[in-house]
Amino acid sequence: MKSMHRSTRRHHRTLLACALAGCMLAAAPQVLAQSTAATIRGQVSADSAPASGATVTATNLDTGLTRSVQSSASGNYNLAGLPPGRYRLDIAADGQTQTRNLTLAVGQTVTLNLGLGGVAETAPAGDATNLDAVVVTAPAMVETKTSEIATYVSQKQIDSLPQNSRNFLAFADTVPGMQFVSSADGSESQLRSGAQGANNINVFIDGVGQKNYVTPGGMTGQDDSRGNPFPQAAIGEYKVITSNYKAEYDQISSAAVVAVTKSGSNEFEGSFFWDRTSDGWREPSPIEDDRGYKTEEATEQYGATFSGPIIQDKLHFFVLYEAKDYVIPRDVVWPNVFDPSALPPELSAYYGPHNVPFNEKLYFGKLSFQANDSNLFELSLRKRDEDSISPGSSISAPNFSTNFTNDETRVDLRYQFSSMDWLNDAHLTYEKAAYNPVPVTAAPGYRYTIVDPNNPAVLDLGVLNVGGGPTFQDKGQKGWALQDDLTYFGWEGHTLKMGVKYKSVELNAFQQNPPYPQYYFDVYENLDQPYRIEFTAPLADRAPFVESKNKQFGVYIQDDWEVTDKLTLNLGVRWDYEDNPSFVDYRVTDELAAALRGWTNIQNADYDVEDYISNGNNRDNFKGAWQPRFGFSYDLFGDQEHVIFGGAGRAYDRNIFDYMAREYYGGAFTTYNLYFDTPIHECDPTTNDSCIPFDPSLMTPAGIAAYVAANPRSGGEVNLLNNDLKTPYSDQYSLGIRNLVRLWGQEWNTSVTLSHIRSRDGIYFRLGNRWPDGNFHENPDATWGGQPWGQAIPGYGSLILGDNGVEYNLNSLLLSIDKPYTADSGWGFNLAYTYSDAEENRSDASNGETYYFDGPRLTNRFYLSNGVPKHRLVLSGIYDLGWDTTLSGKLVLATPKPRNATNCNDAVSDSYCFYDPFVPEGTIGYKQFDLALEKRWDTGSDLGLKVRADVLNVFNWRNWNDYDGWRGAAGEPRNPNFAQRNGDNILMPTRTFKLSFGLDW
Repeated sequence: MKSMHRSTRRHHRTLLACALAGCMLAAAPQVLAQSTAATIRGQVSADSAPASGATVTATNLDTGLTRSVQSSASGNYNLAGLPPGRYRLDIAADGQTQTRNLTLAVGQTVTLNLGLGGVAETAPAGDATNLDAVVVTAPAMVETKTSEIATYVSQKQIDSLPQNSRNFLAFADTVPGMQFVSSADGSESQLRSGAQGANNINVFIDGVGQKNYVTPGGMTGQDDSRGNPFPQAAIGEYKVITSNYKAEYDQISSAAVVAVTKSGSNEFEGSFFWDRTSDGWREPSPIEDDRGYKTEEATEQYGATFSGPIIQDKLHFFVLYEAKDYVIPRDVVWPNVFDPSALPPELSAYYGPHNVPFNEKLYFGKLSFQANDSNLFELSLRKRDEDSISPGSSISAPNFSTNFTNDETRVDLRYQFSSMDWLNDAHLTYEKAAYNPVPVTAAPGYRYTIVDPNNPAVLDLGVLNVGGGPTFQDKGQKGWALQDDLTYFGWEGHTLKMGVKYKSVELNAFQQNPPYPQYYFDVYENLDQPYRIEFTAPLADRAPFVESKNKQFGVYIQDDWEVTDKLTLNLGVRWDYEDNPSFVDYRVTDELAAALRGWTNIQNADYDVEDYISNGNNRDNFKGAWQPRFGFSYDLFGDQEHVIFGGAGRAYDRNIFDYMAREYYGGAFTTYNLYFDTPIHECDPTTNDSCIPFDPSLMTPAGIAAYVAANPRSGGEVNLLNNDLKTPYSDQYSLGIRNLVRLWGQEWNTSVTLSHIRSRDGIYFRLGNRWPDGNFHENPDATWGGQPWGQAIPGYGSLILGDNGVEYNLNSLLLSIDKPYTADSGWGFNLAYTYSDAEENRSDASNGETYYFDGPRLTNRFYLSNGVPKHRLVLSGIYDLGWDTTLSGKLVLATPKPRNATNCNDAVSDSYCFYDPFVPEGTIGYKQFDLALEKRWDTGSDLGLKVRADVLNVFNWRNWNDYDGWRGAAGEPRNPNFAQRNGDNILMPTRTFKLSFGLDW
């Protein structure tokens, strides 16, 4: 069993300083594939001269993994590709030997200049007979001499900082520029960086990207999910790169998360955890306060790990199981402009509290086989099963819910070969991910609405939804990939890294919205007869389910060049290509092409319809994804204490397949919207073919089927992509300085960075319909209203065009102050401050909105980005209280985020309204302070016990989420309540107590 002994003697300050310098020195050869492994480098000297041919061997003290190299003629050595962990370093030359011990972190480059024969050394003096006596742990996972804007999240932070979700990505918001964002009801959590949304993130686990190709979220399983994308207990530590990453990173345009998983060791070890909270352990929300009782809630998370040797020093295993079982409180709430007594009791009874379940199971297993000093094999398997019931909105009854299922399987076979000057790292992977939202109730939906008294132009303000839900989807990805990364460090002063990746992945998408008829009733008009019925029917000549067997190819080369002992240049370039058959082989039917070309409304339009008519031969895959990446670092005094760094580069992401698949499924089902002429909801059958007399049979499935049979459609809505569709990208520029500061007897790492990011070519969809004169607005001079929705393609429905055009600009100041936790000091502290000047040319684009119907096309006019607060501050700390008790805390403060709004008040008339986001009143838009206290007991055996209490939102601060965005109609006085709070909804949590129990053995 694992020894519980740990040395407590204080190391000599010189030794600690040497270890810290080794940790932060990154001018030498760097890391292998996706920076998950560590590197030790330096010079061996004997009798005051470089020792040529000295043998340097690193041995992992936990797994027995060994790696050996010989020093060059100049005495230099380089040991790369080392998994993070504790190591013994053995040096032998001319009959002399020496031993040193150290701990390596993920992606770390440590410089140890080693001396034999009494030569002074820059490495700590180890104890060869007692390996536990001196184990040097780098106190900060920071590389000062790198051009990347990168920050580490340590295992200590993951284990100690307060948290309620066990999503390892949640700790990334301790990094400047990052946000871990949860929806107001907690039904979705995503990681985002800067002005761009979560889609542009990529997460690399053990060197393999986890990109979601089909749906939003950045990482598979992060779309519409409160679950964890990866079991937290399997994560060792990770690095977050917010900008200017090197050439090995692909399919990304914002931030990269680089994580390494745990492995088994030569000791049998295990753990068990369980934590729980409930409605009795939290404060009521404002809505619950008003009604006098809380909704039932229970949250349980539990799991276990087990690891150890199969063959000592050779073959090890690690297995894990984690689960979540939630009972989630929800409320059906009427809009504050509506009196619920207007509904009959059987409907108004739906208002009030209810709860929904969430269940997730995560499995992870890993085998590690060290065949010999040169060959390492790893096989890992991950599986995820998840069911999540969500009503979708605060006016939806429980029976209107949707079950969002997320299932995923990933397999990674890794082979690593090392020689004297080469390191090769190869991965063969398989993945299968499925996203399948289905209605809980297989029946029609009933929508109850009113005319909005604050905006009479809105005739269908929803007040209650019951019955069958509005969506059915079947989307996913599966396939295999081969990637190989090669590092050469035999060229003095240079580290050359090069790699290639090939991936064959099948993507699929299907959706039917709505799958069941939706009946709309005006509460103040008639509850027995709908004024509108919406339903879908399949088209005989369309295939609703689309599959695409995509092929991806990427190649890169990177040179990390130590020009002098002060100046390091990082020079790289990569190229990515994807063959997307569903796009290039798509063919518009002859009938549709003829209808488009003969459509007189678009003869004088602001676009050429030929740019969207594909004949199956006039589209090409995008080949322009060349991505030069340049970085530098300059050590001002050659002591790694004051380093100026910067860089510039381009990074291409990819178009989400679900967006591109709209060309298929967007027209596979035709949508019938039948209107009935009523006093409030008037329609004219002479000008609107969908305005018909009400027929009671339409309230039945047989009546719907009969209407479809009598009114068949061969057309329906048409979605078309631009034949010259490009891939989104970002250009990144940065300049900063890192410093090592000694204060209060401790060493602090600080960083100040100025960053500019320009993101271009995001995909969006716009209305292609035009009025007979070719204009988009009925009044050509208007900027709002009068869109040509009724002006459809002859014989078909509306035309929706997909184009590149979404753009973001971000100027930011990133400040970090970090005193890493060490066992000697017993405490750690981190400050992350971000100033963001963020703008976008599409409202809510960073939150996933892809449709733009306010005007004919997106322009270069920019607006406040509603996904980014101007100021954001995160403080976190860890402190040992003694008696094996640890206290930790985290404070988040942010200014209000801009909100979407339309401005009619400052327009000449309501036809000239324009998009104009606003910032809610107040200095602080979000604030939360969390604490955690953990007590451990040594039972005197190999079994350890721990109990932990987390208090989230200690001061029960209210983070209000409802604000009045109505400025007033044109010509009216300004709404005095504009930008002020107008509801009781908050961002959760309220003050919550969570109790955790754990065992370690």
